[in-house]
Amino acid sequence: MEVKAVTRYVRISPLKVRLVMDVVRGMPVDKALATLNYMPQKAAREVARTIKSAAANAEHNFDLDRDALTIKQIYADQGPVLKRFMPRARGMANQIRKPTTHITVIVDDGSEY
Repeated sequence: MEVKAVTRYVRISPLKVRLVMDVVRGMPVDKALATLNYMPQKAAREVARTIKSAAANAEHNFDLDRDALTIKQIYADQGPVLKRFMPRARGMANQIRKPTTHITVIVDDGSEY
C-alpha cells in the first residue's frame, strides 16, 4: 500500500534537493534516514523530515509496519519564486530570485490493499 507525504514551500532550490533525493531513492526508510543524518546538505534535513512524515502517516493512518516500508517515489517540484531587488551602481537594480520547492515522498510496504 502506498502512503504519501508532501512538504511545501521549502526555501531551497529544487536542483539542490534533487541531488540529495537521488541518493536515497529506492532505499528502506530506516536506511534512508540513517544516510540523510550524515549528509551535510541543508536539503538532507528537509527530505528526512518528509520521509519521517510519510512513515508516520503509514503507521498511524494505515497500521503498516515501519520496518517494511521502502521509498517508492521521491521527487521535488518547483514552487513559487520570491523575487527581490538589490540596488546596484548608477541607480540600477539586479533581481534576486529565491526559489522554493515542494517535496513529495511516497512509501510502500510492498503489499496490495
